[in-house]
Amino acid sequence: MAMIPSFLDNRRGTIFDPFTWEPFKDFPFPPSSLVSHENSAFVNTRIDWKETPEAHVFKADLPGLKKEEVKVEVEDDRVLQISGERNVEKEDKNDTWHRVERSSGKFLRRFRLPENARVDEVKASMENGVLTVTVPKEEVKKPDVKAIEISG
Repeated sequence: MAMIPSFLDNRRGTIFDPFTWEPFKDFPFPPSSLVSHENSAFVNTRIDWKETPEAHVFKADLPGLKKEEVKVEVEDDRVLQISGERNVEKEDKNDTWHRVERSSGKFLRRFRLPENARVDEVKASMENGVLTVTVPKEEVKKPDVKAIEISG
């Protein structure tokens, strides 16, 4: 007879939820082991890229960063590069860290822009921790259509 796993936690009389289970929450970790490594969530900063009829718009969530800590560049070969760095918070020996989830470290993202991007007119702004980079598009010229009379 096979054992069927029970999701009932008999100690607490509650149902075990595998999606919120934290296997290491009760283990003591020294503060230095929590703070010394970079959090990969920041290193892999998520960026949205949408195309509107007028422009390519990039949005990046960069909470806690100042605009002076972010760099937006366009390379000669039509590559948009967004980079920055958030430093690790200073560690005090009297502090007791219970959890470190805020991201720190460097990030660098690169995007090859399409031919219709006007790289000489790129604009960037930052508001409430969201970086917005707008790359205008060249106007699409509709071809002149000349009606030809059909003889016959």
